[in-house]
Amino acid sequence: MAAKKSKPAPVKKQAAKPAAKAAAPALPSFGPSSADVERLAKLLEKTGLVELEYREGDKRLRLSRSGGAVAYAAAPIAAPAPAAAPVASAAAAPAAEASLENAVTSPMVGTAYLSAEPGAPAFVRVGDKVKEGQTLLIVEAMKVMNPIRSPRAGTVARVIVQNGAPVEYGEALIVIE
Repeated sequence: MAAKKSKPAPVKKQAAKPAAKAAAPALPSFGPSSADVERLAKLLEKTGLVELEYREGDKRLRLSRSGGAVAYAAAPIAAPAPAAAPVASAAAAPAAEASLENAVTSPMVGTAYLSAEPGAPAFVRVGDKVKEGQTLLIVEAMKVMNPIRSPRAGTVARVIVQNGAPVEYGEALIVIE
């Protein structure tokens, strides 16, 4: 009688465990989840922005494409108020405020330009008569040139801002009387 060769018993293969995903670095518990950070990073990529900042209380999260780093830092502590100003400058303040009551202010944060291009004459000079709606200067904000127009007719009494100077929202630019 011939002996039957027995087949070796089939070896059960264990299902391979999926490789553990690299854990995302833990974010501080102050705010955004890792999903939020990913959405912010995609927003940076989609819009072409270079930097994006998220603040919550005294903490902030800054995403930057230039360095590719994420920075966490406590917000700076406000500096103490300066000592009282001398009386002479306090007396000059009301006079300065009075001269700015007819000032045209900046509607945005940006860079002020007094002419349309370098080397071109300024839109207006002290003593010029202006009409309502006439362009006085340009404020560049986010690569967009925004004309600042005269809110009323009058005479340019003072040009406060310098060409190429940064300006803040509400900052006096030109006085029209």
